[in-house]
Amino acid sequence: MQTVVTAKLKLNTTPEQFKALRTTQLAYRDSLNYVSQYAFAHGKMSNAVRLQDATYEEIRLRFHLPSQMACSVPRQVGASYKTLWTKVKNNAVHRKEGKTKKRYKGLDKAPKFISPTLTYQYKKDYTFKKEQQVSILTLEGRVIVPYTGYNKHVALIQRGAEIGASKLWYDKPKKQFYLLVSLAIETADPTPETHKQVVGVDVGMRYLAVTATMQGDCTFHSGKQIVPKANHSARLRKRLQKKGTRSATRRLVAISGRERRLKQNTNHVVSKRIVLQHPQSLIGLEHLTDIRERTKRRKGKNAKQRKANRTFSKWSFAELHSMIAYKALLHRSMAIKVDANSTSQACPKCGHTCKENRPNKGLLFVCQNCQYTLHADLVGARNIAMRTLLIRQDWRGTGLLSVRAFCVGR
Repeated sequence: MQTVVTAKLKLNTTPEQFKALRTTQLAYRDSLNYVSQYAFAHGKMSNAVRLQDATYEEIRLRFHLPSQMACSVPRQVGASYKTLWTKVKNNAVHRKEGKTKKRYKGLDKAPKFISPTLTYQYKKDYTFKKEQQVSILTLEGRVIVPYTGYNKHVALIQRGAEIGASKLWYDKPKKQFYLLVSLAIETADPTPETHKQVVGVDVGMRYLAVTATMQGDCTFHSGKQIVPKANHSARLRKRLQKKGTRSATRRLVAISGRERRLKQNTNHVVSKRIVLQHPQSLIGLEHLTDIRERTKRRKGKNAKQRKANRTFSKWSFAELHSMIAYKALLHRSMAIKVDANSTSQACPKCGHTCKENRPNKGLLFVCQNCQYTLHADLVGARNIAMRTLLIRQDWRGTGLLSVRAFCVGR
């Protein structure tokens, strides 16, 4: 079984190499926008083969991209249009079912690519050399650049790990290039016997994650110190965007990504603690896909209602889940998705389920049937753990995992 991780390598470029990489990045972005305009003008085309046949020569002539990059551009644009078409179709289904009234507008105009991130294919656009050097293709030919990175990732590259595509990413505030390389690592095939423990993980805003085991152990990972910082960054960015002056724009560039990096780092810390605390475990996570469409939200345009709706989208729970998933595989554990329906409203003792079990939607859970009282988030984690246990028992009995393992690379 393979697990995909991403190695972030810092490129130590000379001024000439920096200029060559930056020029290549911008040309690649311009070619993406050209192909996107072509696809939109021809029926919002998502077929990568047809896009390549129609635009390949123009990409080579106008933007002077090497042949492999000229092939990567239509594939990337085609994949973007396929994703947008999927969202349009899902939105149509949700509107028909009455889950939402909003029409998805992602294909009302041609998607514009703003980020200059460039995709490289291994052994075609870039290769690794000895002494921590990498050969990278630019518009002016190949350049050999020394790199540094996380010791474990560098060791995997040097030991001959299976290397995939990479992305050339530019950190604009620091004026620094990074190469984000996909590495496939072999991990042991999971079996019910290798997972000696079952863990349920409930995510939320007051507590970013609450874990519970079948032995009664529990852990609370609070967001008390982190969430206010993220909210402050969001408010500061909003004020600067509203001001719109040149100095405000410079400040926005300086702090760009601060909120995202804070959340990403916090998710890394929380996921690592969970995985290290529960080795060789089957970790149950809530299936939160389309949760915004499936949950009732306040309707209206006043400030209080907008703030309540904004709270639903405050933290990147999908990112936290993905980090738990790939780190679990590296520590001989595995994460699976379980049904998230009524996990904090169902009594783990008698099974009674109703909204009144959580008075005022607070942190206290009081079963209206048996009067069982507990922290609401812990109740959710225990219900997830029990649903994970049922899946594990079924796995042992049938030899087949009844749900799909959530094995997502970083």
